[in-house]
Amino acid sequence: MRQIILDTETTGLSPAEGHRIIEFAGLEMLNRKLTGRSLHLYMHPEREIDPDAERVHGISLDFLADKPKFRQVAEQIVDFIGDAELIIHNAPFDVGFLNAEFERLGIAPVKVLCAGVVDTLAMARDTFPGKRNSLDALCDRFEIDRSNRTLHGALIDCELLSEVYLALTRGQESLMMDLDDDGASGGLVGLAFEKKPLVVLKASEAELALHADYLDALDKAVKGACLWRGYEAPAAEGGA
Repeated sequence: MRQIILDTETTGLSPAEGHRIIEFAGLEMLNRKLTGRSLHLYMHPEREIDPDAERVHGISLDFLADKPKFRQVAEQIVDFIGDAELIIHNAPFDVGFLNAEFERLGIAPVKVLCAGVVDTLAMARDTFPGKRNSLDALCDRFEIDRSNRTLHGALIDCELLSEVYLALTRGQESLMMDLDDDGASGGLVGLAFEKKPLVVLKASEAELALHADYLDALDKAVKGACLWRGYEAPAAEGGA
């Protein structure tokens, strides 16, 4: 299956308030392996960037001054994500912005263009309920190196998300799952495990005597037969 690890950076939080996409990044994955094909674009938003948003991603309007408008790169994005399954952390955010940009240009929405959307944030919340499930937190949980992530950038976030996605859907990197086809590519298929008989250790005479003394003490404490006597009786009768 062709999948695209996708992330965007924007001028603010809500496309309904006219905020726009200023950075798009996507990494192509086939059969759970990155192909090396990617698309990374910066776009001039034709509006101001909220200061809070700029503090998060570090992208200024001055930096975007000579960058193309979204309408000039929309075809590249559509061609890249078309017919693929999108993997996005907090998918409603990015899909909402993409749909708003597409609608301005009369382009079909993501659900029509793509084969589906996987939200890794929703997956993480199901897997780790009640815990922090930001991209940073998941990288720490799965011991993924994020030392290069000083600001939120779409491309570095895609690279980290690809590793998080594999960890979420496979549990851990496994040598058995990565063997070449000329080896045991079927994972555990074809491996033989020796089934050894169950070893039963019987109590010694000394241990049985200590056990009997302990039950006698319990009988005395409850002024009658302790509950354990009821479990021992059938065994004694069956062995007589």
